[in-house]
Amino acid sequence: MTTSADPVTAVRAFTRFYTAQLSVLREGLLDTPYSMAEARIIFELHHRGRTDSADLRRSLDLDAGYLSRILARFESDGLVTRRPSQTDARRQTVTLTAAGEQAFALLDQRSNEQVQALLKPLTAEEVQRLTAAMDTVRELLGTSPRRDAYLLRPARPGDYGWVISRHGALYADEHGWGPSFEAYCAHVVADYMEKHDPQRENAWIAELGGAPVGSIFCVRRDEETAQLRLLLLEPSARGLGIGARLVEECVRFARQAGYRRMVLFTTELQRGAMRLYAKAGFQFIEETDGDTMGTGAREQFWAMDL
Repeated sequence: MTTSADPVTAVRAFTRFYTAQLSVLREGLLDTPYSMAEARIIFELHHRGRTDSADLRRSLDLDAGYLSRILARFESDGLVTRRPSQTDARRQTVTLTAAGEQAFALLDQRSNEQVQALLKPLTAEEVQRLTAAMDTVRELLGTSPRRDAYLLRPARPGDYGWVISRHGALYADEHGWGPSFEAYCAHVVADYMEKHDPQRENAWIAELGGAPVGSIFCVRRDEETAQLRLLLLEPSARGLGIGARLVEECVRFARQAGYRRMVLFTTELQRGAMRLYAKAGFQFIEETDGDTMGTGAREQFWAMDL
């Protein structure tokens, strides 16, 4: 068994495992007549359209002579056409023919079927964990910029435990807060779940790469006042605008629900959250020595008129 102290062995073991899972070492990839390299060329030509052969060679990191032999065979089989470039007669452009597109469709279908079979034994949660881990690998080892698209959705069963767990773990790590704060969060979540009024209360989860990275709750304090609670954002998701979007959605809901005022309680240590609150229109009202959250930090009260 490999450990984090031996990363080279761990990466090599993973690549052998993944290669075996997809059976890419067989002579015919996906039970087709095409090798791995040939399939990559067909996939690339489908997505690129008319392509300069030199650009194709660079993007796939193939030997020029090897690529030329494959393209010549594809041309002989009627899968591609090769023409002199319109801008440089010394260069060639390559395009898939109708038969080449059919070859792509076969490869694409077989690839989908293979991955579906691979995922079939997994639960929905396990699939989510797997795809999130793959996103992490692509982000850390890839050359393309990080994808910052995120999803904001209503909380659903299973999310509430995550909210409690991550509040406890994250604030213990960042501020040294103990179990009292996690217990406080558990009480807030339990109260929301037991007394939830869907017309006047809501909770949201932010997802990035298929995994939860943030939360926020809008709860009823009294008939005219809503309260923002349990704003959380994972460190890996900070700086992407997700926190501001969570606060914006919470305030928007409070307005639509008919509240005239919105309040929140935080501590002196949540400086990043304070900037979000101020930007959204909240005003700092007062700071006290109270410790209702079990944090040991001075608490602050913020409010805004809706």
